[in-house]
Amino acid sequence: MPTNIYDIKYVSLVDGTQIEVSPLKIKYLKEFMEVFEPIKKTKNDDESVKILIHCIQIAMRQYYPQIKTIEDVEDNIDLPTIYKILDVAAGIKMGQSSQNTVDNDTPQIPVQPVEDNTWKNLDLAKLETEIFILGIWKNFDELESNISMPELMAILETRRELDYNEKKFLAAMQGVDLDEASGKKEEDPWEAMKARVAAQTSGIGSGDPNDVTALQGIKAQQTGFGIGMGLDYEVVSK
Repeated sequence: MPTNIYDIKYVSLVDGTQIEVSPLKIKYLKEFMEVFEPIKKTKNDDESVKILIHCIQIAMRQYYPQIKTIEDVEDNIDLPTIYKILDVAAGIKMGQSSQNTVDNDTPQIPVQPVEDNTWKNLDLAKLETEIFILGIWKNFDELESNISMPELMAILETRRELDYNEKKFLAAMQGVDLDEASGKKEEDPWEAMKARVAAQTSGIGSGDPNDVTALQGIKAQQTGFGIGMGLDYEVVSK
């Protein structure tokens, strides 16, 4: 079972230096995506590459601050490595066009990403506000400087789950099953498994807990109905 919010990967610079890369903190991701957005309208590969290099320059503020300028990026990072960084930094997988292929070892320069970017449709301010009330950060700049989007989504998921469980508890005190009322109630997998095992062991029944043929022996006695021991009768004299 995976326990990581995200994976940390390593890439090599041209001189062999390895740097650690992970999803960008929101502070850098916002600027990164703003620069990346116009790539959809580029007319040629040169324009696309310029945008990608600018994006990598922004990412280096988090990963390797020694690389500061566009020229530093061009001197230290090759195109395949740029693709890897884009994938880890912002989840952007670049497409490849066979028109640019010289041979199997030549990197191909895409004009557009494979998947359409929906960054502008994301209400980031609303999501940040939802977790800001936890009181961990003194301001939004500190929040954005310390967490990435995968971390933000993990915090949101946990917070919403805790809020729901609290409402569920309060509703139960009033005699209301919130899971059933909201359509979220699910069959207990442990109880379902025990019912299937009991049916399979006896050789009778489908394993469905609602199948009366599965009610045998001591289980039939406990439920008051079943095959073998659940039904009793007596002769009543007239």
